[in-house]
Amino acid sequence: MAISETHYHFPKQKSFYKGKVRDVYNINDQYLVMVVTDRISAFDVVLPKPIPFKGQVLNQIASAFLEATKDIVPNWVIQVPDPNVTIGKYCEPIRVEMVIRGYLAGSAWRAYKSGIREICGVVLPDGLIENQKLTQPIITPTTKATVGHDEEISKIEIIARGIVTAEDYEQLETITHKIFQRGTEMAAQRGLILVDTKYEFGKVGDTIYLIDEIHTPDSSRYFFEEGYEDRLKKGEPQKQLSKEFVREWLMENNFQGKEGQTIPEMTEKIVNDISERYIELYEHLLGKPFIKSDMTDVEERIKKNILTALEQLNV
Repeated sequence: MAISETHYHFPKQKSFYKGKVRDVYNINDQYLVMVVTDRISAFDVVLPKPIPFKGQVLNQIASAFLEATKDIVPNWVIQVPDPNVTIGKYCEPIRVEMVIRGYLAGSAWRAYKSGIREICGVVLPDGLIENQKLTQPIITPTTKATVGHDEEISKIEIIARGIVTAEDYEQLETITHKIFQRGTEMAAQRGLILVDTKYEFGKVGDTIYLIDEIHTPDSSRYFFEEGYEDRLKKGEPQKQLSKEFVREWLMENNFQGKEGQTIPEMTEKIVNDISERYIELYEHLLGKPFIKSDMTDVEERIKKNILTALEQLNV
């Protein structure tokens, strides 16, 4: 049993938003109920079969890291009433994703390899190699698109276009560096390197809040510390802790989300393998056993837990 989608109607519900992975219920412009489903996406495409326990893995990892960073910046979370659910403050989202990179990897490396030396207004020196640690982490923001793809953008453009005020952007930069530093320290305790990640923010009045998920395998890239230097010197791929294995499986089967390509068959074995890998990610990141939630009547369980929580919030 896995959670493909939800169709609830809660007291004072104003709207519903279905993301790639999350079902989000707006309660009276006061609270957001976020149900993390077992849907999985890659290359901006939601794959046809959900992955058992993936939603629980993501929700509980995000919850742990949000709790561990709330001394740096307030976050949107009010309570986690169910393994797959977070209820939090309704924030006006800031339309910028703060992407921060401590290493030259992923899309930044692909751009660098093609000869580009300036990414989102950040100038990089010649002579860098793939997966090399940068002298200091860089922020390469993207606009948060309501539809379509996010677009890379520089700090100067963000302020010039009035997406974020100069004062707020300075705050976002400072907070982003501090959370990334905390995430880096926590990863190191687990023998991991936090390579890059992204943070989303919102506001209630003049206060900036950290929203959505942080430091999960879906939003972050981790390398294993052991063997990192050796692989770097030999020019070998790094051993990763992320959902890169899903993208690799799709690419091996000629799918990259391009027009005319067909998603490969998701056999029961593939689905179970992906589920097991996500559980491994949880246990490695948090250093404790994963306890599977009861999936007997999961939709009713989630509904009941949300209604109880909303009642406690006097909704």
